[in-house]
Amino acid sequence: MWRADVPGAHAAARAGGRRSEVRDTHRWLRRLTVLGTGLFLLLLGTAVPASAHAALRESDPADGTVLKSAPSRVTLTFTESVALLTESFRVYDPKNHRLRTGEADHAPGHSETARVPLPARLATGTYTVTWRVVSADSHPVSGALTFSVGKRTAAPAAPPPDRAENRATTSLYDIARYLAYLSVAFLLGTVVFVAYCRPPGRDRLRRPALAAWWVLLASTAALFVLRAPYEDGASPAGAFAPSSLIRTATSRSGELLLTRLTLLLLAAACVLLRRSLRRRVPRRALSASAALGAVALSLTWAAAEHASAGPQVPVAVASTVLHVLAMAVWLGGLAALLLTLRRDPSAEPAPEGAPSPVARTVVRFSRLAFASVVVLTVTGVYQSWRGLGSVEALTGTAYGRVLLAKLAAVALLLAAATRSRSWTARLASPSPAASMARVPVPATGPPLPPEPRPEPGPDTAPAPDPRLLRRSVLAELGTGVVVLVLTTLLTSTLPGRAEAEAARTETAPVGIPTASVTTIPFDVGTPGGHGKVQITLDPGRVGTNFVQVVVYGPDGGLSSVPELRLSMVLPAQRVGPLDARVTDRGGYWAADSFALPIAGSWTMRVTVRVSEVDQVTVSRTVRVVR
Repeated sequence: MWRADVPGAHAAARAGGRRSEVRDTHRWLRRLTVLGTGLFLLLLGTAVPASAHAALRESDPADGTVLKSAPSRVTLTFTESVALLTESFRVYDPKNHRLRTGEADHAPGHSETARVPLPARLATGTYTVTWRVVSADSHPVSGALTFSVGKRTAAPAAPPPDRAENRATTSLYDIARYLAYLSVAFLLGTVVFVAYCRPPGRDRLRRPALAAWWVLLASTAALFVLRAPYEDGASPAGAFAPSSLIRTATSRSGELLLTRLTLLLLAAACVLLRRSLRRRVPRRALSASAALGAVALSLTWAAAEHASAGPQVPVAVASTVLHVLAMAVWLGGLAALLLTLRRDPSAEPAPEGAPSPVARTVVRFSRLAFASVVVLTVTGVYQSWRGLGSVEALTGTAYGRVLLAKLAAVALLLAAATRSRSWTARLASPSPAASMARVPVPATGPPLPPEPRPEPGPDTAPAPDPRLLRRSVLAELGTGVVVLVLTTLLTSTLPGRAEAEAARTETAPVGIPTASVTTIPFDVGTPGGHGKVQITLDPGRVGTNFVQVVVYGPDGGLSSVPELRLSMVLPAQRVGPLDARVTDRGGYWAADSFALPIAGSWTMRVTVRVSEVDQVTVSRTVRVVR
């Protein structure tokens, strides 16, 4: 006798199957938790300083130039508008003593400039200027430059104080920003999932949605508190200082964060008063208000990131709002769907031969997810084009490389989504066995006996296993978390368009026409073994040139290295390599006489040794004129 013939065997089998499926789901959820924790640690470990978004276009005086008379001010021009901090500029004299300067401001009508008045009398020698401003997309930008009055002097033994990011503050700020992305995705996605997909047992989604609201509220408050030390590159110890909180509250970034907090509190008040509102306000008005609140909440991200600076700002902001909403609907909906699928779709009561309520919910979400994918694709392509600026930036810039990693993760996400859609179609379709098991009821007389069920054969489709759909959705959700991490890293990376513009500025001759200044980054591949070298050719023309090479460390300050070599090659005329024979002058390297015989595009090669065994050779093309 088959076990199915024993009374109660079906119920016991279903109960055992459910317990097994719940254990499987819990195991996969634990794996997802471990994955999320690992991604948090990865994000914490990869938080690097100087994630600038506004590039320095030019400076007056130009970096590395020698002036006959002292300038009255230092003026910096950036690729986008910038905001000033309390101490945006610090100027150090040739003896490394900080100078008293005037208050920094913008040039009239030019928010992309920053300038600071200098003292009336400056001694002869080399001056160092460190600067730090906040770009239009809310990210701090810092750097340093030098200029000389009368003649160059040796670099001071002690470099200026570090103006780079504080690693602890930056890591905490990035983690709070990632938590805000994750929680808003789950919060908005769950709300849309409940409203549109109408899942059974929706009360089980109330507690996770409330947890997402609390996480979003706490992460937004943390971003507000950490904003001032994040901008200053200071320790998080002074985050609660009244002056810091007041300065943040009056800045554009702080106003957006306060707006986000207000929207969250209004949403909580509407939920608490939902019964009273349903009696007094039409349902359509409530739905429209909820949709407007979701758009406003997404706008607090769009107005504070890359979309707020650069070309086509209104279109970019609208595109980013749609991108955030589509991301939330898809990724947050996936998490809500996974919780809904914890109950067996086949165990839900439904008309014979029709899909269960859970199956109908899955079908509705499949349509919603498809629409979200379309919106994400269109807005993502536009944002990629706007951020990159050129095809070469896709592989030649850090922004492009992170974008490639995100595109690869999105491809995996789409593959998982395609598999989920196939399982959804099978789950929503009534099985052939169920259709054949229908018993017609005659108008009069007793019901007819049921027709015998066909034995499974090669032409009979097996009933879909709900566990396979759960695993596919879980894989889709896990890949979506990876995409979200890469998106967070992308928002803290200099766009390829701005990086390419900054590179063109660095390679072009700047300042007075009698000098050529070239800056080349280097990295030997060891911790702390990166920085940049600044090479000055004076006058930068055919004939005898004075050469000066200054090395900057990873913190942007002046750095001493045990060995440095400079040579020039002219490939078109097969000239070189010509060794500049630079020597250590006590903090910088120089050669008083270096002859360049022919005009053309020379390849400058610099070898930097930072330790006994670690060295690297970098090169850059330099134009030499007659």
